[in-house]
Amino acid sequence: MSHTTNDSKNSPTFVHSIRVGWGHCDPAQIAYTGHLPSFALEAIDAWWEHQLDGDGWFQMELDRGTGTPFVSMNLEFRSPVTPRHRLECEVWPSALGTKSVTFRVDARQNGALCFEGRFICVFIQPDVFKAKPAPADYRAVIEANLRPE
Repeated sequence: MSHTTNDSKNSPTFVHSIRVGWGHCDPAQIAYTGHLPSFALEAIDAWWEHQLDGDGWFQMELDRGTGTPFVSMNLEFRSPVTPRHRLECEVWPSALGTKSVTFRVDARQNGALCFEGRFICVFIQPDVFKAKPAPADYRAVIEANLRPE
């Protein structure tokens, strides 16, 4: 489930809500570390779907002819993630290059910051897996939501 803090498609604040389940947890009764990048990536995909009229990574690659593989992922852990509360993942683009975009994901539960992430992906032509400039429509969406760090 995703929502924004206002009704604008180009809202500066986009939040994707994730239900953390029992199956996501390890013997310490907190979310297994390996699930946290997956939660962040789910939130970024939801951001694209929100911005591109329902088209996420699947449609971007297969229907729109642009892939966005990641070249860097960085997570800073702040507080354990548990099944007690929804994980609210705020997503925004923080940098835009000619052929790359950096996303920030700040994940909170019950108001507490659980992790901060920086994710860099490049735009590619999928059939040849070669970098290419960001398509104009993607660039416009990113620029409208850009919040530099």
